[in-house]
Amino acid sequence: MSTSDERGRLAPRSRRWRLPDLRRWVSPVGLVLLWQVASATGLLPPEKLSSPWTVLHAGLDLVRSGELGSAFAVSITRVGTGFLFGATIALLLGILAGLSTWANVLIDPPVQMLRTLPFLGLIPLLILWFGIGEEPKIILVALGVAFPLYLNVHSGIRNVDDHLIEATTALGYSRAERLWHVVLPAAVPQTLVGLRQSLGIAWLALIVGETVNADAGLGYLINNAREFLRTDVIVVGLVVYAVLGLVTDALVRLLERRALRWRAR
Repeated sequence: MSTSDERGRLAPRSRRWRLPDLRRWVSPVGLVLLWQVASATGLLPPEKLSSPWTVLHAGLDLVRSGELGSAFAVSITRVGTGFLFGATIALLLGILAGLSTWANVLIDPPVQMLRTLPFLGLIPLLILWFGIGEEPKIILVALGVAFPLYLNVHSGIRNVDDHLIEATTALGYSRAERLWHVVLPAAVPQTLVGLRQSLGIAWLALIVGETVNADAGLGYLINNAREFLRTDVIVVGLVVYAVLGLVTDALVRLLERRALRWRAR
């Protein structure tokens, strides 16, 4: 049989949807069952941590009352706004510092100094500057997004293969053509890595911002539940945060598979 025939027979298989590996669910399901057994036998007191069954009922009650939906909408809006500002600033600064030597000298040192600051420790200062409204939470998310994304964009552009640059020079590419067809596409993989890191830190920044000073959102829901010792509601809020983080990460991984289809697997 010829090589082309073999490729023709193997190609459809590679395009089939792969079933999820159910073995990955064994340990999470086992932990939940162990949690339920510990709660049912009294080893885990409800005032310390509610059982999974109680948490499920609390989540359903929050959904029916509309509390979870309104808190979800507020938190999503904060993350979306903060991410938009942080990502825009990071992309602009990263591209400028990556492409220009002078911009790199002017931009990179202060960014490197600022990124070493514990940005979560800026909360008191942000409250003094902007009060307890939406601004501190959005700025906190923007800072969490900006630094890892900037670092990856800057590094991706700076580490483009020199052989590719030499090839474009030999082919007579202009500076704009070299930038559009070689430099920016070569920086996409690392930029997407930075995007995944940024989204993870964005949710962390939001959790801290909402639990410190907020009158709405998932963090406020958790903080309010703490006052009444409602561990079931606290766990519901944490689960929603975790699910949102997993969903956003999965969306970026989907974008990565679509954008990087040209890479050899």
